[in-house]
Amino acid sequence: MKIALIGYGKMGKVIEQVALDRGHEIVLRIGSRNLQEFSPQNLVLADVAIEFTGPESALHNVMQCMEAGVPVVCGSTGWNNKLYLAKEKCAVTHTAFLHASNFSVGVNIFFEINRQLAALMNDRPEYEVRVEETHHTEKKDAPSGTAITIAEQILEALDRKEHWSPDAHASGNLLPIVAYREADVPGKHNVKYSSAIDEIEIIHTAHSREGFALGAVLAAEYIRHRKGIFTMRDVLRGSDR
Repeated sequence: MKIALIGYGKMGKVIEQVALDRGHEIVLRIGSRNLQEFSPQNLVLADVAIEFTGPESALHNVMQCMEAGVPVVCGSTGWNNKLYLAKEKCAVTHTAFLHASNFSVGVNIFFEINRQLAALMNDRPEYEVRVEETHHTEKKDAPSGTAITIAEQILEALDRKEHWSPDAHASGNLLPIVAYREADVPGKHNVKYSSAIDEIEIIHTAHSREGFALGAVLAAEYIRHRKGIFTMRDVLRGSDR
């Protein structure tokens, strides 16, 4: 498979190594120093693009890939309010698009556990819930896209919670998401349910970026010959839709 890497920072370089280890070829590497090479002529050399940049450039980058007819996997977070535009473009261009707040296989298993635990807790109002996340100091968005995904899953299941809030002291119908930034932390997420008598907590801790990179490459392999909008749930379940 021939891959275009849109975003060639720390994450892009780890994705490159994982892709090479799996027998793929990198035909385009776009970073801040060679933006002039991000062109339709260069994009069409790729079977699929993997985009990891930032919220300010993600939509433009994704649109450019799809306009060139190249399926695109996007791991940039912080632009969820514009995702619908990318999905509309995917339908018009008849290509493939997969966006995820987190590509780690472990995190996506964590997502499934989170959904099930929240459903079990819907009839347990004595438990108060909060989401916490810790990332490296270079991460641009806070709370993280993964933490927001976790919170939205909880909101879908818990009738007593209606919205999430970045306020650590939020209560009532608000679900707090607390974000911490520390040096050299790839990512840690935890959900804690607390009552007067006990606590239940689920935690995912990333030890390196390799787990995220592997998931992104698996997603690229999955959408290469497909058309439509997909999620990591499709990838991990091996859906043939």
